[in-house]
Amino acid sequence: MEAFLISTGIVALAEIGDKTQLLAFILAAKFRKPVPIVLGILVATLANHGFAGAVGSWITTLMGPETLRWVLGVSFIAMAGWTLIPDKFDEEDAKLARFGVFTTTLIAFFLAEMGDKTQVATIALAAQYQSLVAVVAGTTLGMMLANVPAVIMGDKIADKMPVKVVHRIAAAIFAILGVATLLGAGESIGF
Repeated sequence: MEAFLISTGIVALAEIGDKTQLLAFILAAKFRKPVPIVLGILVATLANHGFAGAVGSWITTLMGPETLRWVLGVSFIAMAGWTLIPDKFDEEDAKLARFGVFTTTLIAFFLAEMGDKTQVATIALAAQYQSLVAVVAGTTLGMMLANVPAVIMGDKIADKMPVKVVHRIAAAIFAILGVATLLGAGESIGF
């Protein structure tokens, strides 16, 4: 349950102001069909984060517990710094409209998530908690918690959200996880 809740919270916070959330705003404004957009985000996130979680779980088989603890601790601290850097959205991510609303959203979101903060966080969380299903379910729920309101409320919510404050909170959580991991907080699960 801890893996699920932490994964949900971290990704929901990290997603605020992220390029994929900006993509959700643009797709909502362009198509004005929230249901296929939300379904496209869900399927793309499950596929992307499922792959990322599998990579995270696989990484645990390559390293000993002590090495893995240091790699994860430093990774979480690096994620804290990365979270503070604002994303830039590339208009090319939204120019797939010839495929229809659902498929456009699915492709654009899947591609935009490649190498994104939340994908990297999913890899690290899956390695940390060694619970693929709980982490992927949590990170997917976090993505949906951040993006569904973006799709439904569009531009109305964008101007009212204190993105810098949310990013700082997410960065603090990543930093705390990193320091806790370096200090041996995961010893009970083999780190």
